[in-house]
Amino acid sequence: MIDPNFIYENEELVKRKFAEKGYDFDFKYFSRVYTGRKKVIQDLEELRKKQNDFNKMISDEKRKPNDSELEKIKELSTQIKQAEELRRNADGLFNVVLLQYPNIHDDTVPAGKSSNENKTIKEVGKIRTFDFKISDHTEIGKNLNLFDLEVAAKITGTRFNLYKGLGAKLERALINFMLDEHGKKGYEEIFPPFICNENSFIGTGNLPKFEQDLFKIEGTKNYLIPTAEVPLTNIHSEEILSISRFPIKYVAYSACFRSEAGSYGKDVKGLIRQHQFNKIELVKFVDEQSSYEELETLTEDACSILDKLKLPYRVVTLCSGDMSFSSAKTYDIEVWLPSENQYREISSCSNFCSFQARRANIRYKIDNKTKFAHTLNGSGLAVGRTLIAILENYQNKDGSVEIPEILIPYMNNLKKIEV
Repeated sequence: MIDPNFIYENEELVKRKFAEKGYDFDFKYFSRVYTGRKKVIQDLEELRKKQNDFNKMISDEKRKPNDSELEKIKELSTQIKQAEELRRNADGLFNVVLLQYPNIHDDTVPAGKSSNENKTIKEVGKIRTFDFKISDHTEIGKNLNLFDLEVAAKITGTRFNLYKGLGAKLERALINFMLDEHGKKGYEEIFPPFICNENSFIGTGNLPKFEQDLFKIEGTKNYLIPTAEVPLTNIHSEEILSISRFPIKYVAYSACFRSEAGSYGKDVKGLIRQHQFNKIELVKFVDEQSSYEELETLTEDACSILDKLKLPYRVVTLCSGDMSFSSAKTYDIEVWLPSENQYREISSCSNFCSFQARRANIRYKIDNKTKFAHTLNGSGLAVGRTLIAILENYQNKDGSVEIPEILIPYMNNLKKIEV
């Protein structure tokens, strides 16, 4: 959520920023709601002051109110109840309006409409040249008996996977490796619930706007999480934190569940886009002065996993039109997939500034002032896509797949998966 005073005082800036993100902004409507609520609050405060002044006058005179004064007290009480109801209605409408507005992106974010206008920051690692016809991860997985998409479809439906044997072991090895590496960097490990309530999703910005992307638990206001960002961010909802605790850094493994409502027909083959997948999530809580510096270190922490796995990748700054609703700035980390001859997203690292903290009411104290915290998160990494990248980049002519050196201890010293 954006500071409503900022919106009211910066009409042209907000219009431009929203437009760059692909959102319309009706300032006249916002202004009516904003000023209308302000008037309701002022009227209520005036009535309460009248009531307090009247009661004080009688108290100071050390007497009981007469009949006309009792009538006046009753009248004021009725007016205040009516004004409080108007205040609740005004607050409700105001909140509904504010929850529809995206975050304001940072000035360093390139303006653009699609991923074609994202800016490459760096490319890391040497792209391997193969002297044989390569296979994609689906073929490799089938030939090495690592996973079975057909059985998963029989059990559940399309866009699900069943890992088995060394495929299951490799997935688990990656999860443990990533958790261990981030733990070494000071992230506290959390094992969160995979179901969260409506308020938690409002806090992170998933609701109310993107309910169609979520799996809702029938008969409840709970949803399966699309990422551990939701439970991790809401650990400190409705809290005032001490700045001495910053940066607060969490890492969590979770299964993730997404309806992929807007991706019909995209990436239908293999493991690239699933309704359920595993991911390691990094979340930070910091003060307003350090959040962009913390974004750089968060991104470096995610990149370090690919560095240790010796997988080629690049980092791009997302343009305004390719960013998420809640983000102020996002770096995407994209790993090289030989079968597609292109980079594919494996992590998004974002600074939300105070956007999520305002929605979840996460604050901190500094110099006797209370401010909204800044929140950040990123994948560290998407486990299934990391497994895909290993299968494709480490494949051999005979159909076998080398295990990255850093993972060998996690695979009971297995160095190669063979037919």
